[in-house]
Amino acid sequence: MRTPRFLSLLLMIAVFPPFQGPDRPNTDRPDRDPPGRVGRLSFVTGSVSFRPGDVDDWVAATVNYPLHDGDHLWTDNDARAEITVGSTAFRLAPQTGFGFLALDDRTVQVRLSQGSLNVRVRDLGDDESLEIDTPNGAVSLLRSGVYRLDVDTTGDTTSVTVRSGEGEVTAAGSAFPVRREQTAVVVGGDAPTYDVHDAMRSDDWEDWCASRDRRWEDSRSARYVSHGVIGYEDLDDNGDWRETPDYGAVWVPRGVATGWAPYRYGHWAWVEPWGWTWIDDASWGFAPFHYGRWVYAGDGWAWVPGRVVARPVYAPALVVFVGGRNWSLAIAGGSGVAWFPLAPEEPYVPAYRVSNTYIRNVNVTNVNVTNINVTNVNVTNINYRNRRQPDAVTVVSHETFVESRPVNRGVIVVPRDRLDQARVVGTTARVAPDRRSVLGQPAIVEMRRPPTYVMTRQVVVQRQPPPPPVPFAAREQALRARPGRPLDDATIATLRARTPGTSQRLLVRPAAPARAVRSEGPTPTPTGAPAPALRPAREGLPPPRSVPPSVAEPQPARQAPPARDASRPAPAPVERPARPAREERPQPREHAQPTERQRPAEQPQPTERPARPAARAERPMPTPAPAPAAAPKENKAPRAERPTPERVAPTPPARAEPKAQQPERRPAPEERPRKDRKAERDTTQEKKPS
Repeated sequence: MRTPRFLSLLLMIAVFPPFQGPDRPNTDRPDRDPPGRVGRLSFVTGSVSFRPGDVDDWVAATVNYPLHDGDHLWTDNDARAEITVGSTAFRLAPQTGFGFLALDDRTVQVRLSQGSLNVRVRDLGDDESLEIDTPNGAVSLLRSGVYRLDVDTTGDTTSVTVRSGEGEVTAAGSAFPVRREQTAVVVGGDAPTYDVHDAMRSDDWEDWCASRDRRWEDSRSARYVSHGVIGYEDLDDNGDWRETPDYGAVWVPRGVATGWAPYRYGHWAWVEPWGWTWIDDASWGFAPFHYGRWVYAGDGWAWVPGRVVARPVYAPALVVFVGGRNWSLAIAGGSGVAWFPLAPEEPYVPAYRVSNTYIRNVNVTNVNVTNINVTNVNVTNINYRNRRQPDAVTVVSHETFVESRPVNRGVIVVPRDRLDQARVVGTTARVAPDRRSVLGQPAIVEMRRPPTYVMTRQVVVQRQPPPPPVPFAAREQALRARPGRPLDDATIATLRARTPGTSQRLLVRPAAPARAVRSEGPTPTPTGAPAPALRPAREGLPPPRSVPPSVAEPQPARQAPPARDASRPAPAPVERPARPAREERPQPREHAQPTERQRPAEQPQPTERPARPAARAERPMPTPAPAPAAAPKENKAPRAERPTPERVAPTPPARAEPKAQQPERRPAPEERPRKDRKAERDTTQEKKPS
């Protein structure tokens, strides 16, 4: 039976003319595809608060909500939460502030401002980056393994424990490794110190995390689905696998209500950049509603995962919407929204802007045609099999849909002949969202907010994260102009430019800041003395290795353009080559420090020194004689290590002195840049009028 369906689909794709409706995606910009994975809020107990990245409200966290850039969580007293990203699990202890700074196909960058975080990494590819940013340093997880991070309530101390795997901590321009069964402690923010010792003892919190891990390791479902299918570990306890002649292995849920149908027991939410997204109520309700297809087999519904692929692509909801203005008015006494699930070998064509490559990847598991050309797929003319199955089509009112109300409580019964008259409108509802759609809550009830000091605490980053999302309030009007369609890159860039504050990435600072110049004002100016280096807290510790500046300081003018491709994994290939270099640490350690010391001497001062004597000769410096007596005193005493604002008064004689004392002062490189910069300011002031 599979062969005729395959041939009919192939013929359908070949002969249909280009579809010009609202679901036609972006075919000429493959680099703008949304991420193929998200973070799933897979477990919640106690009071867990959630704030999407584009609103300021904190509401109750909802299981199965897909998390992405800018989303934050807060676990209150006696609360715990678990987030899964592919085969990686993040577990939050009570009183923990957590957020995603970046999340795409190759990068996971997490903000941990307070509390305890357990991370279980099962598969970390060579082209993937996993970074945990804390107030004291950026922690890179380099191998598969189990990790624990703790940030105290003051934000002054961070500890990193490696149970298995390997990590690296970067702070103040230096980095040091943390290996198996070791705990590293970093204290301080501006001038941090570090220590490494044997791993701390495990506690009840880690025992609970280990029990959650065993659900993955013992899962029978791993034989039928890819490890990248988010949520597959919940299938074993809630359903059974069966072999079918037409679709191979299928999964049938247990304990569902009479008349149960897919995409009926849950609610809809608006999640950028995908748009309308299904949030299922069931604890197992993530994998079967964002991957694979549903089929009516025998006397009930079964989930068909499709073939196993290395990187399955997440979809917001694998359904088709039906309706039309006249039809919806007739059935609901107002406007209604109706949908049904896609069946195997029926292509999913998103309403958000994507490339042909994305279309092939999101369909490859269940559509046995790998050469789909999206411009030749007309989603309105396909003969969908599930449309006529029992209870397949779900109909609700416009208010139930937009306000994220429970769907099963607001289902509208529609006669079969009316359903047959409805036409397919595409894979998204032509409905504009409101603020309740973003929060995924029918009633906006404020939950416990994190303390202000947790929300405003800076974290150290090794890579510059994308700018925060444009607030929903700034996007709402544009979304109403094209109901059901997420905004394109050009519109988002325009709104970002018009919305104050959206171009700045606050609350982060670079782990290896650029110390040569500061690009503030019309001309670059020296930054002053180098930032304090990371120092060992005791003798006997191996010194950290110097790292080059990997991120720039936040610059609003330069952050606006990346907003168009915030989901691109472009930085990952740049960062990942640094991983092999970690095995060559003895070499960078020997060369990095001399280059840092030579950098002040290689600043523009030596190139301007020949011009200074002439400038000084023209200046009426009447007292060159007293200066030699003052200069040797400054050279003899180690006052160059101290702040020198008190020495500003005698600086004019000191400026005249160096032309005679330069050879003797060369051994003091720390002092020369300060005095040269003072002299440089004076000489530039004289040169401007000329």
